[in-house]
Amino acid sequence: MQNLYIAATPSSPEVDFRFDTHALSLTGESYPENAAAFYGQILAPLKDYLAQQSGTTIAVHIALAYFNSSSTKMLFNLIEALSSAAEAGNTVTLSWYHDEEDDTILEFGQELSDDFPAIGFSCRPVGSA
Repeated sequence: MQNLYIAATPSSPEVDFRFDTHALSLTGESYPENAAAFYGQILAPLKDYLAQQSGTTIAVHIALAYFNSSSTKMLFNLIEALSSAAEAGNTVTLSWYHDEEDDTILEFGQELSDDFPAIGFSCRPVGSA
């Protein structure tokens, strides 16, 4: 399966899905004009990739400095797909990066952790490995 890379813009995050090494990352800010269209081009190949995995360890890194409400729904859909893969026998770890001063992004990560217990979540301040 071909890797997926989309360069960041001022309103959309960098997408670096390295399917060959099972490393997926989203970095930057997310408030695209049409979040459904932007994330649709990510979700389709992600779901195809996840459907082909069995017993795979998948590392996900999400470091979004800002995201709007329409991106929130799409992020939820993305993490829901990852959770389904974890429930199907894959090991999914998600590192959720947040600015130490930004309680909103930290709390969203904590809510996702509560909503999707099949995923191994860790919330990390930006700059930590």
